[in-house]
Amino acid sequence: MIEYGFTDREGRAIRLAEVTDDNWRAVADVAPQDDQRRFVAALAARYLLLSMRGGEWNSLAVTADDVVVGHVMWAYDDGDGSHWIGGMVTDASEQGKGVGRAAVRALARWLSERPDFREVRLSYHPDNTPAARLYESIGFALTGENEDDEVVAALSAGRAA
Repeated sequence: MIEYGFTDREGRAIRLAEVTDDNWRAVADVAPQDDQRRFVAALAARYLLLSMRGGEWNSLAVTADDVVVGHVMWAYDDGDGSHWIGGMVTDASEQGKGVGRAAVRALARWLSERPDFREVRLSYHPDNTPAARLYESIGFALTGENEDDEVVAALSAGRAA
């Protein structure tokens, strides 16, 4: 369980938990708002499969007071020594409550405590302005790099706490 005392706007404790036999179905069923499906998968199940079959990504359940409300995953890039956040999906019914902000902050802090930590990176589609605002407000800065059709942003070691 990853927990740093972050809460959403409703005061619920936001935690990141291992995906287990008990919660994987709830995580798989997480679905964003319809207008976000051009930026993220229609269901978090796609990201769970990527974690299970791809070998690079590690899925986590996002919980609010121990109820699954989202999914996020992380990876380590051996090539440049960076940690990545990806597959962030907050259920449509939970959006606008600060769940995503708390989850990204918790994961960034947890990754920053790893002994091999250098920076956290993530990517998002340049038309996804809500994501851009969220990540910028947390301290992510554009790197000038692209990952497929997405821009890459990074959070340095000093800003991840």
